[in-house]
Amino acid sequence: MRTTLDLPDTLMEEARATLGFKSKTDTVVHALKEVVRRSKAEELKRLFGTVRFDVDPTTLRGKPSANP
Repeated sequence: MRTTLDLPDTLMEEARATLGFKSKTDTVVHALKEVVRRSKAEELKRLFGTVRFDVDPTTLRGKPSANP
């Protein structure tokens, strides 16, 4: 998708140099992917401890349960 953005030159150049990209497009795409990745990681952190996993591992492996 083509989009026109008005970005601060110094910020773009600092980000590009920090990430080691030559392309402004690669820099912006990488930054957007990183924002999405961090958001998903934060969502997983919020879920930590709220999901209950109540399964007997031996049943999952197809072995008879030790406690019938």
